[in-house]
Amino acid sequence: MPEGKGPQELGIKITDEILRGVYANNMVVAHTKEEFFVDFINVVPPQGIVTARVIISPGHMKRIIKALSENVRRYEAQFGEIAEAPEPSHIASA
Repeated sequence: MPEGKGPQELGIKITDEILRGVYANNMVVAHTKEEFFVDFINVVPPQGIVTARVIISPGHMKRIIKALSENVRRYEAQFGEIAEAPEPSHIASA
């Protein structure tokens, strides 16, 4: 950054489709050396469907984890401790 200049504001646009959001009640994370793959899944037995896939660099993944942890800490400070959900059972299709 040039001396004396602060960070520039970045305008962010969001399409109507993305703005609506998608539901996920499960998540799978995989990685290579270069990237993390996060699949958000809506499981309705007997199957699940990936509703979103996000591909993230390792450096950004660390920042995401830090941001999520901080937001959970703030949420719990305001609303009380969040009970961890049980792991989902995996149902095999017949």
